Order: sequence, then C-alpha cells, then structure tokens
Amino acid sequence: MGQQQLLLIVLGVIIVGIAIVVGINLFQSSAVEANRSAVIQDLNTLASKAQEYYKKPTAQGGGGNSFVGFAMPTGYGTTANGAYTVSTAGTATTIVFKGIGNEKGDDAATGVTHTATVTNSSATPTVAKTN
Repeated sequence: MGQQQLLLIVLGVIIVGIAIVVGINLFQSSAVEANRSAVIQDLNTLASKAQEYYKKPTAQGGGGNSFVGFAMPTGYGTTANGAYTVSTAGTATTIVFKGIGNEKGDDAATGVTHTATVTNSSATPTVAKTN
C-alpha cells in the first residue's frame, strides 16, 4: 500500500471514531432530557393527587382544605423514572414534592432533581430544577 492509502485509512478511522463519540454524547443528553421530562410529569401527577386530597372533604378521606395528613399514594414513592418524596410534610396551604431521576444530572453525581411546590391557590404546581 502506498503512503497516501495508509493516510486515508487512518483519516477514515479517526472520522469514524469522532462520529461514534458524538453519537454517544447525543444519546446520553437525550436520555437525561427524557428522564427530566418524565420526572416533571410524575411530579405533576403527584401535585394533582395533592390538590385532589386538599379539595376533598375530611368525611370522604380528604384534607378538607388542608394538605396536612397527605400521604404519598401507593406506587408513587419509586417509579421507573425515579424516586419521589414529600420534602415538606404539608402545611395547611402548601406542600412540596421532590423527585430524583435515574439519569445523572448536571453535576454528574446525582440524578436529575426537581421540586414541585403546590399551593391551595395554584391550578398548576411550580416545578423548579435543582440539578
């Protein structure tokens, strides 16, 4: 083989290697964003359950216009998307949920983390990115 052919082969191997690395990085960032979206969706579902509890009369097993006594619904503590906790046990007018996803977040040490704050006057929760 001539020197030009060897150079073309080496150049081809380098280009393929770079393409593989870029593809892996794109896949990883896509997985993180998908997990982030799934965690937010789960937090929205929990917020909906909390608002349902808030509005339901105490005689029917609800909070009677209070978040106090709200318990994490069965099956929502850990899902395929991550783990969820009630980080503030619930005051009469506010409850805060925390969700930690399965994919590593921005700090590359812990899972993607979001919190959802639900108040008695909000129709939708306030979701904030922590990591």
